[in-house]
Amino acid sequence: MYDRIARLVIYHKISEDDIINRLASVFRDLDGLTDTSGSKNGAPGLIPELEKEALITRCYDCINRLLDIATVYGYDRNLWQCHLAYTIAFAVNPFSLSCEKYGSKEGTVNRFAYSDFKIYKELFHFDFSKIENLLGIDCFSTVTDYVSQKKSDRQYNKNVSIFLNRLALDINNAADEKEVFEIVTSFYKNVGVGEFGLNKAFRIAEDPDANLKLIPITNTEDIRLDDLVGYELQKKKLLDNTRAFVSRRTANNCLLYGDSGTGKSTSIKAVLNEFYDDGLRIIEIYKHQFKHLSTVISQIKNRNYRFIIYMDDLSFEEFEIEYKYLKAVIEGGLETRPENVLIYATSNRRHLIKETWKDRDDVENNGEIHRSDTMAEKLSLVARFGITINYSAPNQKDYLNIVKRLAADAGLKGISEEELCRRALAWELYNGGRSGRCARQFIDYLSGTEELAAPASE
Repeated sequence: MYDRIARLVIYHKISEDDIINRLASVFRDLDGLTDTSGSKNGAPGLIPELEKEALITRCYDCINRLLDIATVYGYDRNLWQCHLAYTIAFAVNPFSLSCEKYGSKEGTVNRFAYSDFKIYKELFHFDFSKIENLLGIDCFSTVTDYVSQKKSDRQYNKNVSIFLNRLALDINNAADEKEVFEIVTSFYKNVGVGEFGLNKAFRIAEDPDANLKLIPITNTEDIRLDDLVGYELQKKKLLDNTRAFVSRRTANNCLLYGDSGTGKSTSIKAVLNEFYDDGLRIIEIYKHQFKHLSTVISQIKNRNYRFIIYMDDLSFEEFEIEYKYLKAVIEGGLETRPENVLIYATSNRRHLIKETWKDRDDVENNGEIHRSDTMAEKLSLVARFGITINYSAPNQKDYLNIVKRLAADAGLKGISEEELCRRALAWELYNGGRSGRCARQFIDYLSGTEELAAPASE
């Protein structure tokens, strides 16, 4: 195994993979202990008991690590092949990035790719029986013929799982390295490469060395715009702008503002699901992280995806200055914002930055002389969003329509429409007023009531 891995060129970093590196070292040490050069008839020598136990322990450590990552990414059937597919799908190198952007192209590099894929094909069908017979174990046979337990979608990265299992199966069935080449290059072009290719959403984090990292959000809500009742004009405006963006046409930054619980954040989550297959990705960023915006953009500007930088519940107090970072990134800094990046924000405030009546007084005896300049400074941020969309609280009719739609979706039984509406109006009086969120909380409450709940699904 280790000699094959050493011959990889484009995918040489597979040797850095924790599981494969540890497993290769087991085979290397095992070959050293079973050297046949000095034995009669070339038969492998006996392995000393202590070394044998140590090798068995290391084998089971590799299996344990494989099971851990299999749980995260939902490997199935042949965990070894799935993990090899993982190393291909997440291999960010000049070859994979070129395929992501342009697909397969003619060039000398393809000769190295064919050679690497021939090795991968051998690794896919690697015979583990030798090591199992020598050590008296069967763990490799188990993980190469594996039936995964059914899990909740929140327990693993379902989106990535589907891609990896399909890629592993296709490579396994490929006739030779040329067919593997076609499978992998098509995968890069159609799905993508690495974390950006296989995941929908990301958040920002810093490692212990203060290096900025984009961490995948592995469980995103599977919601569509049709699931949001009402707000048809608002949804169309957001949908049209996002469609233009993913179609490589000009598009605007968007600010969704208005009453709380009206579906602003839900709308942005929904457009992500609508356009994920078209290359849309989203990066969630918080106010205290705005100083990192330029660094984030530098990491994504040359990728073949369209990125929305998403800021939820955006607002600033008078003493907060983070909005200046945002202004410079949106428009005003020396570096032009990349064409594959837009900013979508939600806020309960139309103007984002807290204003006071004093801001309207042009002259004050104590304090700044030209207060109108301060007001213009505060309003200049929202002016950088080309599209602003208002989500106001629904009227009673619309609120009840939302309640009835959610009740039907939840499969509530044993309650008349009249009773449902009466209780919904009583609920909103005591729970923060009319909104889609309030309606959802009311239906969740009813769904938890035993006599009204829909039958549990299998």
